[in-house]
Amino acid sequence: MNSFPDCLLVANRGEIARRIISTANKLGVRTVAVYHKVDADLPYIGEADHAVQLEGDTPVQAYLDGAQIVRIAQQAGATAVHPGYGFLAENADFARLVAQSGLTWVGPSAEVIEVMGDKVESRRVVAAAGVPISGDVGAALETGDEAVAEAGRLGYPVMVKASAGGGGIGMAVAHDEDGLRKAFENTKSMAARSFGSDRVFVERYVSSARHVEIQILGLEDGSIVTLGERDCSTQRRHQKLIEESPAPHLDPALRERLVESSIAAARAVGYRNAGTVEFLIDAVTGDFVFLEMNTRIQVEHPITELTHGVDLVEQQLSIAQSGTTTPGFAPVSRGHAIELRICAEDPKRFFPRPGPIDVWQEPTGPGIRVDAGYTAGTEVTPHFDSLLAKVCAFGATREEAHARALAACKEFVIEGLVTNKPFLEDVLGSEEFTSGRYDTGVVEKIQQRQKNLARRSA
Repeated sequence: MNSFPDCLLVANRGEIARRIISTANKLGVRTVAVYHKVDADLPYIGEADHAVQLEGDTPVQAYLDGAQIVRIAQQAGATAVHPGYGFLAENADFARLVAQSGLTWVGPSAEVIEVMGDKVESRRVVAAAGVPISGDVGAALETGDEAVAEAGRLGYPVMVKASAGGGGIGMAVAHDEDGLRKAFENTKSMAARSFGSDRVFVERYVSSARHVEIQILGLEDGSIVTLGERDCSTQRRHQKLIEESPAPHLDPALRERLVESSIAAARAVGYRNAGTVEFLIDAVTGDFVFLEMNTRIQVEHPITELTHGVDLVEQQLSIAQSGTTTPGFAPVSRGHAIELRICAEDPKRFFPRPGPIDVWQEPTGPGIRVDAGYTAGTEVTPHFDSLLAKVCAFGATREEAHARALAACKEFVIEGLVTNKPFLEDVLGSEEFTSGRYDTGVVEKIQQRQKNLARRSA
């Protein structure tokens, strides 16, 4: 069987669409791009072999119209569909529709997406495979009384989460019964509005936590390939800002246990294609629990590519088409890589700040890679996520990668709109990040220090 599809439709936009098209072009795979008219000037459209405009009441609805996208794929002669991340990437109905339409789905099966997309069900499945979880394996909590009973078993503080949630939406910490009852109702309501499901669960809250994930590739023969870990603890509002690989100061024995748990979780559902198993590590005790599994390629995949010398999109296409990796695939871990998410947002409050881009000058130099969705003359609209580009720095050591990342962030010139570059520079220059001994509270600590300095100077 041919290792790659003949023609690939990319069911996404911006940076990740451009990234997928780049690999497809390198492999000689014909590409079809889809776009809403507000994205008509973005670079990825011109880099595809063919582009088709989507129709929809809103730009977001257009990219979520799976039936329209499949029709376009069939009419354009595509043989496979790559969903990227976001939009329909973890939509089981879309994955099922693609397969039923005779197209190759670049990702795990619809059944796996359904199981892992439900945090209550995914916790039950991985726990049965021996993977540590926080809280009960039981069903979603229906009432505030049930939530209080569960918190009594776990001990406060606790975290309330939406079973179908993502991106930190609806997550809330409760320190006592009154706070838990309020958080439970708020999360339940927000989950229903945001995800169409009000299923909620409670788990123990770890105040000093590290967010570490393992990159996997599941093959048709059932084997699971792991490609190291990424530390994603630098977050604002539970959304990642900076990632690095390998995770600094991670005990080798703990790393091995994380890898073993990732393999067990993937095998429990018969995982195929690229995915990521995420964990929370108690920075004090070293204990860890399963957080979730992302059934798609991750935003931060470039740092794994840099530290392992692989092209994950190429491997995704190969696995989807032939069931296995490309001939000679033999990744070797080396060096260190850091990724910065450059976003069109207020660097203090992190509110989106869309607008036109007048000047766009990307950093260059040894070890520097930029995956961008925009360029000079394009416009960031308010319809989508604020991500502009990912600046990645690779070095033989963490110190070298860190220095290159900071220099690249300063060198990146974007004019015409506000970005979070100044805050990323503050984080990279902080004692916490430089030491590598930080947790998910690092952004709040830096912000509080900045506020204290501002008060003293006022």
